[in-house]
Amino acid sequence: MYEDRKAQALETWQSMLAMPEIRATAQEQYEELLRLAEDYSIKGFINRDERKGLVMEATKRYAHSVEDVHKGA
Repeated sequence: MYEDRKAQALETWQSMLAMPEIRATAQEQYEELLRLAEDYSIKGFINRDERKGLVMEATKRYAHSVEDVHKGA
């Protein structure tokens, strides 16, 4: 059961990461990804290292989005 919930949680997180700005601005998406990572950690779906990895991935994606905006992409 735990592995199913963890897999579903990570699938939801990856889906949100893969669909930038469809439902939110880059900043809103970033904040939601951070919130989800924290929530998953609190609920025990992921450990501290996994949470850190998700935060780093979200931060890289957000930085790339902001960079693209400044370049006029």
